[in-house]
Amino acid sequence: MRFEQPLWLWLLLVAAALVVAYVLAQRRRSQYAVRFATLPMLDKVAPKRPGWRRHAPAFAFLAAIVVLTIAIARPVADVRVPRERATVMVAMDISNSMAATDVSPDRFTVAKEAATEFVRNLPEQFNVGLVSFARTATVVAPPSTNHQAAVDAIEQLTLTDSTAIGEAVLTSLQAVRSLDAQAAEDPPPARIVLLSDGGNTSGRPIDEGARAATEAGVPVSTIAYGTPEGTIDLEGRSIPVPADTESLRGLADATSGSFYAAESDEELRDVYSDLQSSIGWTTEEREITNLVAGIALAAALLAGLASLLWFSRLP
Repeated sequence: MRFEQPLWLWLLLVAAALVVAYVLAQRRRSQYAVRFATLPMLDKVAPKRPGWRRHAPAFAFLAAIVVLTIAIARPVADVRVPRERATVMVAMDISNSMAATDVSPDRFTVAKEAATEFVRNLPEQFNVGLVSFARTATVVAPPSTNHQAAVDAIEQLTLTDSTAIGEAVLTSLQAVRSLDAQAAEDPPPARIVLLSDGGNTSGRPIDEGARAATEAGVPVSTIAYGTPEGTIDLEGRSIPVPADTESLRGLADATSGSFYAAESDEELRDVYSDLQSSIGWTTEEREITNLVAGIALAAALLAGLASLLWFSRLP
């Protein structure tokens, strides 16, 4: 938190002086009572004392002064607010390894269902596009606010050979640039969400895609999908198909994106839910004077009500 007018915070010294004055006044009051009455007599005359209630209204009132002083200084804090617009490119691996059944019923079926749910839950004003990648990468749904087009494209995906992660990033960036070219002057922020269950085996290297994304200022969030024990049957042989977590983590780190690993249906849905939350919201500096002033008012009202209720007078 910072303050637009921090010089007003010097008024907190007044609140500190009031605290000292209140403590001194309470001490003088106790000394006066002891001077003119013995303790046994005090117990008989006033057997029930208010205790902590006697001080509660005063402390609530002092708290109101402190918080009101902070409000006068015009505090500014980081506030989480919904994004008004953004472009999200979903890049999905459609290599044959996605047929592995270590995730029930298989990786590909679950991945399509989770991606569909993710797209549908994004804000309506967001541009959403879909890139599929195997030996090459293809824009199967250009980014637009027509989310149903991306959903329909996900449902029509089929498996093929190889995995071109670098090409997927570069193709997604090209789709973002094409959309930005249509924007007037201020294109929306973009994000690539890439899911893969293997390493880069085709096309340009991942590092090239990472450099291009970094230069464009587009974070790439990656999901390493599948268990280390995943296999597929190929010509009568069982072929291991573990996710290349290191490469995908490196891609996310290099582009200031987020890295996730998911080994089940539930974990993958949780990942997409977290991504939806992070993409749909942003943190901005906002002045919170009204909020702080409201807290001060609540403290002052509490002090007044407590004093009236317990002592039939205002503090």
